[in-house]
Amino acid sequence: MKNTQTTPKSFTRDEYFDLEKSAEIKHEFYNGEIFAMSGGTFNHARISGNTFSALNVKLRGKCCTPTNSDMRIETPNGLITYPDAAVFCGTPELTENQCALLNPVVIIEVLSPSTRRYDESGKFALYRSIPSFQDYLLIDSEKVFVQHFRKIDNDEWLLHDYHNLADSIVINSIQETIYLHEIYDGIFDDQ
Repeated sequence: MKNTQTTPKSFTRDEYFDLEKSAEIKHEFYNGEIFAMSGGTFNHARISGNTFSALNVKLRGKCCTPTNSDMRIETPNGLITYPDAAVFCGTPELTENQCALLNPVVIIEVLSPSTRRYDESGKFALYRSIPSFQDYLLIDSEKVFVQHFRKIDNDEWLLHDYHNLADSIVINSIQETIYLHEIYDGIFDDQ
């Protein structure tokens, strides 16, 4: 009797980038595996756009620059993914093919039911291997709720939760403040 079980193909980083050149959807890469990323809801798209737009206006003419969900982040431990937004300061450090940013100081993920646990734990652990990384914002797409993790020491992060549209989040790494009413503009205005 033949063994019909096959071993999943392991991909190289270069094979991943080659695949992404012609892919119709975005993929995440980690540990030789490629994972399709699902599309988001209206709230997810609107919150991502609002957050990027607010940061773009606040940082115009300054040394820090936001990127949207089209810019990949690559971590030293091998994760390559598309966060919903990120900010780098100074000159962008990019991979040799200029397809991924290596030096974000802020990473922002908009949570959806299917990605919530991963974004809160596994992905955050992988992001923490980035030396420049200082602030992590997790934005809920189903209610007004933002978690802000701020790096205070090499292996120590401080968490602050925000629940009200009137709340403001001070992001020390970029010396800016973002307001929940900017993030959730047009979504939960009645709260």
